[in-house]
Amino acid sequence: MLKTMSIKNAYLLSVLDGLKKKSAHEPEFLQAVEEVLESLEPVVEADPRYERQNIIGRIVEPERVVMFRVPWVDDSGKVQVNRGYRVQFNSAIGPYKGGLRFHPTVNLSVIKFLGFEQIFKNSLTTLPMGGGKGGSDFDPKGKSDGEVMRFCQSFMTELQRHIGPDTDVPAGDIGVGAREIGFLFGQYKKIRDEFTGVLTGKGLSYGGSLARTEATGFGLCYFADAQLRDNGQSFQGKRVVVSGSGNVAIYANQKCAQLGGKVVAMSDSNGYIVDENGIDYQVIKEIKEVKRARIKTYLDYVPSAKYVEGCSGIWTVPCDIALPCATQNEIDEASAKALIANGCMGVFEGANMPSTPGAIAAYQAAGILFAPAKASNAGGVATSGLEMSQNSERLSWTFEEVDAKLKGIMEGIYAACAAAAEKYGMKGNIQAGANIAGFLKVADAMLWQGI
Repeated sequence: MLKTMSIKNAYLLSVLDGLKKKSAHEPEFLQAVEEVLESLEPVVEADPRYERQNIIGRIVEPERVVMFRVPWVDDSGKVQVNRGYRVQFNSAIGPYKGGLRFHPTVNLSVIKFLGFEQIFKNSLTTLPMGGGKGGSDFDPKGKSDGEVMRFCQSFMTELQRHIGPDTDVPAGDIGVGAREIGFLFGQYKKIRDEFTGVLTGKGLSYGGSLARTEATGFGLCYFADAQLRDNGQSFQGKRVVVSGSGNVAIYANQKCAQLGGKVVAMSDSNGYIVDENGIDYQVIKEIKEVKRARIKTYLDYVPSAKYVEGCSGIWTVPCDIALPCATQNEIDEASAKALIANGCMGVFEGANMPSTPGAIAAYQAAGILFAPAKASNAGGVATSGLEMSQNSERLSWTFEEVDAKLKGIMEGIYAACAAAAEKYGMKGNIQAGANIAGFLKVADAMLWQGI
């Protein structure tokens, strides 16, 4: 049961209570909504138009939810069936934009929480992108390239009727990398007979953007560096723990090292490794992207490293900075307190909603720096937006051009979050600032466009 005690505003309470009755079976979605609504009390009370036009009641309801079956044939000739989703949440400031996630844990609650977060994340980038999300409970792990291709083709056969470069532009997420995006794009092009920027995260040979692979991890560190510098700190000489070992984690490791930090622990769903000399991101990249092996394989390259079974214990590894880059709710209150007890001075989220409400309360009580995912991991979708721009112009920018734009966007997001928090009497609360700054642009567009 989610708490509501911290929300006092009668209008916000009525919206949340109504949503809980309609979506009682969607805990991740309700968690995401309540976290945002808590921050919006001073905003709603300062401008009666938001209640009069019921902006909050409208913004928590998706504009459209598409759910469909995905039949495909495995390598043994057996027909399998998975479930596909696309939640088109809000298009007030641009076409729906958000990733596709292929993972066994995917359900409507997860996709709705991700889509809701995406509204504010996309708004913060200042690029014209609405919020959406999609995916399937299909698990690409252990599947052959042929099986993944047949699944992606079946998935896109249905999805293609709901998306387009000016309607909805999906991207990758957990379980959807370059291989999957290629198969999805190929099927869209075949069915629609058009070559458009309908997907981002594409390969460079067919419209992708340089720096897109690195963008979320690099962007996370650019944001964290801005917040650290604003508080008289830096990455220099800091011990860093990064959960996960996908794109976000790999490139967060790389950029962290470039900024002077040292990543001493990383994980996958089976366990975590500790390398006191600093984990080589290139080794992790080879293990995960080339060999598609488990992180334990790192010990074959670096025998002095240590492997521990079970991934949750990574937060007991002493560090100065924590970068959770794996999945939602991976840091609970106990893990947060372990981080704090071991001297952690900042948590910057690379995954979507990786900290539970209890964990966030612990950060705030301890007074450590905290950056919420909708702000700090916006680098991926920001660069996807830049990929959309390049596709529209039929141009390709250099890595340096894209990286410079990304850095500027992430530093701008931090500045906007900090300014919004201070304006509404919550100086230093970047979580509240992100929610407020992201909300204001979308709400203003909704007011202008009518009901």
